[in-house]
Amino acid sequence: MYEPIRTPSVHSPADEADFPHRSREEELDIQLAGHLAALLAVTDELGLGPAGDRIAEQVARLRGAPPARHAALTDAAPASLHHRAHALAGRALVVAASRADTTAAILSAQRMDAHTEALAAAAPSGHLVGAR
Repeated sequence: MYEPIRTPSVHSPADEADFPHRSREEELDIQLAGHLAALLAVTDELGLGPAGDRIAEQVARLRGAPPARHAALTDAAPASLHHRAHALAGRALVVAASRADTTAAILSAQRMDAHTEALAAAAPSGHLVGAR
């Protein structure tokens, strides 16, 4: 009545594939290093040398090699750079917490606080722009 299946299903698992697989931890390391490298670029553009050095240490630890430091300037307003840095530090904090990387989580939280303070100091009324 039915003809037997002659070819393997496309829905069968590809256990015998010849491509490398990364573990969840390796994927989180890559993600965290990427967020921190982006934060490093903005931090360097803001001219925050010591903070940039601490971030660069963490990127080097995660990647196994020192990161390239940001050399070009975008002429963006400092407030927008602080907003961008705050968002990047927040993303790094989420990944660091997921990865249980205490050092990177503490550094990310400290950077978030520093950028929040910089934004508050720059706001004329003492409040964050857009905050209610």
